[in-house]
Amino acid sequence: MTRRQLMHHFASGAAAAFASPKGQASPVLGHYAGPALPAKAKHVIFLFLAGGPSHVDMFDPKPALLKFQGQRPGTVDLRTERQTGGLLPSPFTFQKYGRGGVDVSELLPRLASVIDEVCVIRSLYTFNPTHTPARSLLHSGSILATRPSLGAWSSYGLGSENDNLPSFIALTPGGGSGPFLRNGFLPAEYQGTPFNETEVEPEKMIANLRNPQLDAKAQRRQLDAIQALNREFSQSFGADDFLEGRIKSMEAAYRMQFEALDVFDIRQESEATRAQYGTTPFANGCLLARRLVERGVRYVHVNHNAGQDWDDHKDIEKSLRKRCPAMDQAAAALISDLKQRGLLDETLVVWGGEFGRTPVSESGDGRDHNPYGFTMWMAGGGIQGGQAYGATDDFGFKAVENRVSIHDLHATILHQLGIDHTKLTYRYAGRDFRLTDVFGDPIKAILS
Repeated sequence: MTRRQLMHHFASGAAAAFASPKGQASPVLGHYAGPALPAKAKHVIFLFLAGGPSHVDMFDPKPALLKFQGQRPGTVDLRTERQTGGLLPSPFTFQKYGRGGVDVSELLPRLASVIDEVCVIRSLYTFNPTHTPARSLLHSGSILATRPSLGAWSSYGLGSENDNLPSFIALTPGGGSGPFLRNGFLPAEYQGTPFNETEVEPEKMIANLRNPQLDAKAQRRQLDAIQALNREFSQSFGADDFLEGRIKSMEAAYRMQFEALDVFDIRQESEATRAQYGTTPFANGCLLARRLVERGVRYVHVNHNAGQDWDDHKDIEKSLRKRCPAMDQAAAALISDLKQRGLLDETLVVWGGEFGRTPVSESGDGRDHNPYGFTMWMAGGGIQGGQAYGATDDFGFKAVENRVSIHDLHATILHQLGIDHTKLTYRYAGRDFRLTDVFGDPIKAILS
């Protein structure tokens, strides 16, 4: 078809040559071709606390910090990013909760109430103490800023349960960007789609959601014409991954605008449900994450605020007392809400930052970055709750028992999604790459 004929087709509205999508949700298959594992989870919600939350103040009590306060024993004489002093005890009290007697700080009473659904992993470790590379490692398995993120790999491997919505969505104040969104060398369609969680009105959350000039039928005709031109160009000059990604993105955007007005509108929730989560941007993100997995979105990343607000180099007691309540409320509400709706078993919730904080002081009342040992937790999706797995040393500086690397964490998440992490690969630059590189094993001891 020539360009003249194509534009005549557009003007006349004939539909035979360029059939439009039916606009209804249907599964989109992924590219995982490895052995079929018994999938426990269909979806992942990753709650990310940028900056590094303090494990010794939240989930990993260390009485020895008080006993040796101000001292610097040889076992804690590890290299830190900044100059640090002696041991700094936590000002917060801990109690044991749930069937397994899991220790939780006074800062987190709501999470303590649902701890039987949570597996607290106290023995994470990484090898980089700087935010940007450590964050890249957590989200993509590499400190390099070119590798696909966990969300992109999940979307690539499994596809989506709803072709009217992106399979990988990131909720963050202002929309934002970061390593959690990257598709790297994977096709462009697997990049995360960011949305602004500070808003509650879909049309403010998603720019240009409505087309004020054209109705749906006219938009369909226009898009068909543009896509035909794109494909004619591609056939003339050869395949182009970026153009193909753009073509698929335009189709997804067309379909999404109609469903998004519904699914992104958390004002449809009852007052009781919204009160359960709270009114902060993170609360909006957690509630919206639940709505998205209900609609079949594969992977949802939720940022706790923007920037690095868990980076407590000073005034840590004051900062945590101010910051924790809203996070605690929203995260616990997400677990409770998913369970009440029968979604927790099929949704894996992951919580954590790029590293932890030191048990030694910085600036007298703060804590420096600690990659040697820190805490994350997982809930739902076939994870055995009500337990603490692994341990750091007596002071909380270094993981020493059942140590868990970032690659082990990624292998576990993929395993729960029914993917053998060693078989999810993509050929690029002459070799097969995978999320876990050549490392990692699922943490079998925490699986139900």
